[in-house]
Amino acid sequence: MSTPASPSFPQSRAATTAVGAVFTAPTTTGSTNADLLGLAPEQPHGSVLVTLDQTAGRGRLDRSWSAPAGETLAVSLLVRADLDERDRGWLPLVAGAAMRDAIHRALGDEGSAETDGAVLVKWPNDVQIDGRKVCGILCQVASDGSVVVGAGVNLTIPADRLPTPTSTSLAVAGAHGSAAELADAVLVAFHGAVLEAVAALVAGGAAAETVRSHVRSACGTIGQRVRIELPDGTHLEAEATGIDDDGRITIRDRAGVSRGVAVGDVTHLRYA
Repeated sequence: MSTPASPSFPQSRAATTAVGAVFTAPTTTGSTNADLLGLAPEQPHGSVLVTLDQTAGRGRLDRSWSAPAGETLAVSLLVRADLDERDRGWLPLVAGAAMRDAIHRALGDEGSAETDGAVLVKWPNDVQIDGRKVCGILCQVASDGSVVVGAGVNLTIPADRLPTPTSTSLAVAGAHGSAAELADAVLVAFHGAVLEAVAALVAGGAAAETVRSHVRSACGTIGQRVRIELPDGTHLEAEATGIDDDGRITIRDRAGVSRGVAVGDVTHLRYA
């Protein structure tokens, strides 16, 4: 992987995980996703653009992502693979599970993703630590059909400067190390896990089913009573029962009727 890196970000070990891919680390940028979307037609699968100072990041549903300089990781990863439409729809979920595992390791816990409930994914791909958001993910399609997988991770923001009352950071959750050290550890694990999962989806069969099974096991929404705000402005309350083969969250309402929801903003109703 060739590496035009800025002095503010370390030479990441991710540079060794994708042959021919490009690792770019600007000192600051408006949006790593916007930058990589523009570069996508010229760069190969697995290329990464990363910074510790993103000034105009966006999240799902066009929300802004608050990112204090030097305390958060903004990373965008280019996926160029022969995926069918269903598997492309799984990319945001795969990215969420991959980041969940990366954060799990950064916290120094080598326990099983299937059994540890502290770090989980809120469908489709918000990563939470003890129910508080530490990472958001946004996937966008580039002009050449490749997909840019973007993630923002709160690294060392102290508790009194977190962007919302329902957010957290790796440092607040007990991770040790500087922002650059934590960013490097998270980036390496995330990058490798996403590329491995994409390869499995392309291979299909048992390999792809293993990826989907892992995504389901890392999803903390399953089994929860939830409120879902739908794109048309309406909302519903129901029990989340699973993730179907199209990546939709499956729900059962109070009348016992089951359905799948492809797009929506989910809130866990802890006491419902």
